[in-house]
Amino acid sequence: MWLIVGLGNPGEKYARTRHNIGFDGLDALAKRHGLEFRGKRANSLIAEGSIGGQRVALAKPQTFMNLSGQAVTALRSWYKLDAAKELLVVYDDMDLPFGKLRLRERGSAGTHNGMRSIVGQLGGSEFPRLRVGIDQAPGKLDAAAYVLSRFSKAEEAELHFLLDTLSDAVELVVREGLPAAMNKYNPS
Repeated sequence: MWLIVGLGNPGEKYARTRHNIGFDGLDALAKRHGLEFRGKRANSLIAEGSIGGQRVALAKPQTFMNLSGQAVTALRSWYKLDAAKELLVVYDDMDLPFGKLRLRERGSAGTHNGMRSIVGQLGGSEFPRLRVGIDQAPGKLDAAAYVLSRFSKAEEAELHFLLDTLSDAVELVVREGLPAAMNKYNPS
């Protein structure tokens, strides 16, 4: 089984912002596989089903970004998962150009507060993650204001393609494992 967690902030105010690319990615993946976010568990919206013959739970924590670790830890316990092998966290990353994906088996939280919360709550960084590039804040724009802003018109035009590629990458992780997906989707 895979627990796939998309990070974001709940509420219409944050919908379609850069910081919510994890939520948007899971929405696209769920739609592709006919899954619906019907349930709620561990303060998260849950869609359960299968992808590529594997059982999956898609989760969108409703704790707000900075407390994501509370939901992820509770979900890991509920599903009795080995985080290093059965958890995938999808989130925005300002250190990658817009639209670029990077899969990692483990790593630091960097400056991302949602990931800091997860690493802190899980007690380590030994879990797979899919970083989705949203690019650096332009000029002197504050990073917090930037991640909570909406995509530009040009980015919005590319968002459908990005979410399709994100879904393809998650599907490959589930079907064939993280190394296969890293070989295909990580920039060289």
